[in-house]
Amino acid sequence: MATSPATSHRIHKETNNKNISEKVLSGLNSLMSNFNHLFPLKMRFLLPFSLLLFIIFSCFLVRSSSVETGIDSSSHYHTLEITSLMPAPLCTKKGTNKRQSTMEVFHKHGPCSQHGEKKDITIPPLSEVLSHDQSRVESIQARINENPNSNEIKNPNLNLNSNSNKLKGKKTNLPVQSGRSLGSGNYIVTVGLGTPRKTLSLVFDTGSDLTWTQCQPCARSCYQQQEPIFNPSASTSYSNVSCNSAECSQLSTATGNTPGCSTTTCIYGIQYGDQSFSVGFFGKEKLSISATDIFPSFLFGCGQNNQGLYGSTAGLLGLGRNSLSIVSQTAAKYGKYFSYCLPSTSSGTGHLTLGKTRAPPANVKFTPFDRSQGTSFYFIEIVAISVGGVNLPIGQSVFKAAGGIIDSGTVITRLPPAAYTTMSDTFRKLMAKYTSAPSYSILDTCYDFSGYTSVTIPTISFTFGGNVKVNLDPTGILVLISSSRVCLAFAGNSDAADIAIFGNTQQKTLEVVYDVAGGSLGFAPNGCK
Repeated sequence: MATSPATSHRIHKETNNKNISEKVLSGLNSLMSNFNHLFPLKMRFLLPFSLLLFIIFSCFLVRSSSVETGIDSSSHYHTLEITSLMPAPLCTKKGTNKRQSTMEVFHKHGPCSQHGEKKDITIPPLSEVLSHDQSRVESIQARINENPNSNEIKNPNLNLNSNSNKLKGKKTNLPVQSGRSLGSGNYIVTVGLGTPRKTLSLVFDTGSDLTWTQCQPCARSCYQQQEPIFNPSASTSYSNVSCNSAECSQLSTATGNTPGCSTTTCIYGIQYGDQSFSVGFFGKEKLSISATDIFPSFLFGCGQNNQGLYGSTAGLLGLGRNSLSIVSQTAAKYGKYFSYCLPSTSSGTGHLTLGKTRAPPANVKFTPFDRSQGTSFYFIEIVAISVGGVNLPIGQSVFKAAGGIIDSGTVITRLPPAAYTTMSDTFRKLMAKYTSAPSYSILDTCYDFSGYTSVTIPTISFTFGGNVKVNLDPTGILVLISSSRVCLAFAGNSDAADIAIFGNTQQKTLEVVYDVAGGSLGFAPNGCK
């Protein structure tokens, strides 16, 4: 029977060590047999000490040889219980974080979220999650590759000066399809809006700039959401933004659409990769991150025509780099600095922290943002990928031709086709003892773990600019398809020039630190603890 690469390596290493040990013992025997000839009587008392040093040095040689002849398989493989990839039926919350600017992060469809518990909301199957994820990826890649005039949205619902978007008329509701999700792997946080404060659950997204929520009276349509829809007329701190204001003109770069005007009120419109969209009034309101962290004139979208795949959340929190993002609007207090940790499964909790309210973890490593590719996304430089402790033979030109970003809303990491093929081939070789399974959606490196309760998988790490090496958590390497079927949680782009995306599955359990003002991105392990 053929041996696995790990077993083959271990046999090779043990054979080398055995040979070295035999040479050491042979030398020792030779020394003892010539004892009287080599050492005068007066020096023989030093021999025990010499032999001790000789033996210690020989052991060092054996150990050194074992490191140099290959990889220590025990440190470059994960052994994990298959159940660790499964969410628990009940929420497993961490301890309450005392930082004022920290919000608890939930998976949108997990048991820690009240949205996941809602009985009349259908949780989408993984195939649908991956389908929407592909739509998001294609949208991001189109935005990065497009020419300056291609920002125009063809959806008639986003013709902000048309009669259909005068935002007059009676309330309507979307059908049950609104129980699906934009990006579907996204995570939510809870914020307060208005006076008196109303609690809203919003998807947070580093790939979006504008924050918006559904608003009454839902002049055209609103989808079903968990909390009561925000009513600006019931808030004493709400005001509309005028059409001729500087704030209104900022919408063009934040949304990719020229703002409209209804009487004197600025109208925003934004559309996402899966054709979901929101149109409404552009307004100012009091935003409450905590009881003490309050922003009285926060610019946001008050949606009157909202359709698509947002789940039962109230809207979206934009963590992008534009001047209208929450990162920029709160810069005076938080210094354009935020961090988050995404839980290992949908039954756990993480955090989103605005500001540098504590020193970063001692073991955080920072890589510079790649400013050469623009400022619309958080661009990063991927330098190398290793599988099982060995750097893959991927030329730098492969990563440079594509470029890369980090994105909290993309579920599965996308790689240039040549890089993905090399990774997949290497992973398959190191997993040769397990039974292959058919492809699933965009995932083509899959395994049948029937009969196993635990498995051993090779480590995967990414090296970013500045020689920053990030080891992925085991839950960031595999995605569970069923109780016994898993797939490698990566996919290849269709074109070598398409941007690589470091997605949220690979970010699980990491403390991801965005020092936007300082121009760097940090990573540290065990961020959710």
